Amino acid sequence: MNRGFWDKLEKPFFVLAPMADVTDAAFRRVIAKYGKPDAMYTQFVSCDGLCSAGREALMIDLSFDKSERPIVAQFFGAKPNNFYECAKLARELGFDGVDINMGCPDKDVVKQRAGAALIRDPKLAREIIVATKEGAGDLPVSIKTRSGDVRDTLETWLPELLVEKPAAIILHARTRKEMSKVPARWQLVKQAVEIANGSGTLILGNGDVLDMDDARRKIEETGCDGIMFGRAIFGNPWLFSKTVHRDDLPLSERLNVLIEHTKLFKKLLGGHKNFAIMKKHFKAYVSGFDGAKELRMELMEADTADGVEKIINKYIKNADAL
Repeated sequence: MNRGFWDKLEKPFFVLAPMADVTDAAFRRVIAKYGKPDAMYTQFVSCDGLCSAGREALMIDLSFDKSERPIVAQFFGAKPNNFYECAKLARELGFDGVDINMGCPDKDVVKQRAGAALIRDPKLAREIIVATKEGAGDLPVSIKTRSGDVRDTLETWLPELLVEKPAAIILHARTRKEMSKVPARWQLVKQAVEIANGSGTLILGNGDVLDMDDARRKIEETGCDGIMFGRAIFGNPWLFSKTVHRDDLPLSERLNVLIEHTKLFKKLLGGHKNFAIMKKHFKAYVSGFDGAKELRMELMEADTADGVEKIINKYIKNADAL
């Protein structure tokens, strides 16, 4: 089994999840600077799109900086040959690993027989793993998935994946139907660890992890090899830091990182992505302090990085004057 960079990491692992329109190149660069995780994942990218004539628009989602290493390219789709081609592409681009998305519950993705829809089709899922490993060459292949489709079928689903010997499986402890509407059931991660025992495949848990302390508790309870963080990273690029806690920082410093993030978005993605994507970050960074609501409302009206900087600098100046 080829576990590649995973074998160079010290257990337990703390990994950044792939999240559409969140963990783009700009945010990952900020995270790498202020609180680097053990590994990062790109946003998921369509295999079909990358194998079509218009793939240039998607290539921006596969851009990364050496500061983000080790970094894994995540793909979604339902055609084994396209996964083969995309895994080859990831190798050519210099990624450290390839991940297959078998957990996204989005209706448009599921309609393509991709994402969590693959839980219904273990034969196709296994064909995709085989093709991806062939294309990836010496890169390790991981899988991000869920505990089942409309009900938990981990006891049959996970063994199907383990037959093909992926380097790691990241288990989101909910079904496709549950999406994120119910609390993650971490007993499923413990069950996955038991099923995978002796296989050589690493098991990481995912779902409702609050912070590093919560992650360590969940590792103790389940015996998993690591944790993948998702929503906890919103507004908190210091999440993985061993020395800095966001709530210990002066508010001005936190807001200046938002300015830095916004400028990076403009520099790296401004010609490709809608500036409105940044607004979900405004909500996350700007909370929990006096005047946060009013500042958020003002920022939501901004449509340029310069505008954001002016609004925040004005707020900081007024706050300092009080």
